[in-house]
Amino acid sequence: MTEELEEMNKLIVINEEGEEIECEILFTFNSAEYEKDYVVYTPLGEDYVDEDGFPEVHVSSYTTNENGEGGGLEPIDDDAEWDMIEEVVASFVEAQEEEDDEPIS
Repeated sequence: MTEELEEMNKLIVINEEGEEIECEILFTFNSAEYEKDYVVYTPLGEDYVDEDGFPEVHVSSYTTNENGEGGGLEPIDDDAEWDMIEEVVASFVEAQEEEDDEPIS
């Protein structure tokens, strides 16, 4: 991930057709259990919104290059790992909903 995109909280994903897709990073987290870092992100654009108006959300494990200039995304293949990720994402969503419900002071 380039520093510029990271500062803007964005990353570029290359899809199966070789097209670059700009994505917004929602959050990142680390799992000590799986010894991996994860990124939760959503592609930007109308093409990535479901029929109810909700954006697609993707999760990948990631590695960064030694120099911090880029890295790689890896798919999640393990069901137990997915269960852990779903718990983390649900906690994030719940925290966001609580924040939205708090009165502005």
